[in-house]
Amino acid sequence: MGRLVDGTWRDNWYDTEKSDGAFVRPETAFRDWVREDGSTDFAPASGRYHLYVSFACPWAHRALIVRNLAKLTEHIGVSVVHPDMLAEGWTFETDFEGTTGDQLDGNTRLYQVYQRADPKFSGRVTVPVLWDREGQTIVNNESAELLRMLDTEFRSLTKSDHPTLYPRALREEIDAINERVYHTVNNGVYKCGFATKQAAYENAFNELFDSLDWLEDRLGRQRYLVGSQLTEADVRLFTTLVRFDAVYYGHFKCNRRQLRDYPHLWGYTRELFQMEAFRPTVHFSHIRRHYHYSHTSINPHRIVPLGPDIDFDGPHGRDHRASSTSSG
Repeated sequence: MGRLVDGTWRDNWYDTEKSDGAFVRPETAFRDWVREDGSTDFAPASGRYHLYVSFACPWAHRALIVRNLAKLTEHIGVSVVHPDMLAEGWTFETDFEGTTGDQLDGNTRLYQVYQRADPKFSGRVTVPVLWDREGQTIVNNESAELLRMLDTEFRSLTKSDHPTLYPRALREEIDAINERVYHTVNNGVYKCGFATKQAAYENAFNELFDSLDWLEDRLGRQRYLVGSQLTEADVRLFTTLVRFDAVYYGHFKCNRRQLRDYPHLWGYTRELFQMEAFRPTVHFSHIRRHYHYSHTSINPHRIVPLGPDIDFDGPHGRDHRASSTSSG
């Protein structure tokens, strides 16, 4: 995982010495918005915008799920990078099943997309990226904001009546859940995996499993994180949970318990996986390959495990709980 410095690519890993061995995720840089009300330079239009994603990355995975839920697959195209993130970062090599190459401009490296948006850009080159074909620039590369953008700002295109994932009456509760889940679960697994000192690892580990216990209790009392309605909180949690046993449990040393040891979290993850909008976005070949092959500081021999075998299609046992969402 390198970075651009004044527009020039540099291959360097995260510096944890400055943070006493703790992994600190940097802020994203492109934070513009597509708005239906005309308040920005980016208006919704079919075919104008394009998503750059990795099937391996949980942050990009969120955007793919909401793109499906919002019925935007015909309006916003997608380019899928190769799962290996090595000396040149994310690339558009096409020798792995499911990769597409750069569907717009034929770039070979994702950092070239960033250079095109800002030739003097300094920062990490991450996915997801929402690209504006009209303005030839990056609109946004912050996944949390992209979720809301895709959910709310393209409805004039689709005429969709799908329930918003961020309903006004539930926003305070959604925000509170997102805050804890982001710091201790979504980013918490990375804090465990990328820690370079024992104390930093143990602190992240304990926070992670405290939150998983809290989530297990919550989902034992209700169908989704905020009652009976699917919200963005569920999308944000799902992309970490679906990867947990396959990569985080072993590769990131998050090994107090597997997801399958939590009856409610396990059933909840199975239910979401089986939904029409979720299932086609999960690509375990990319997930296993990326984490185990790319992180040589953790797995220097790049051995990619063949297991575990996980049955996400089994009965989820959540049907007896009230729901106000459809599977699409």
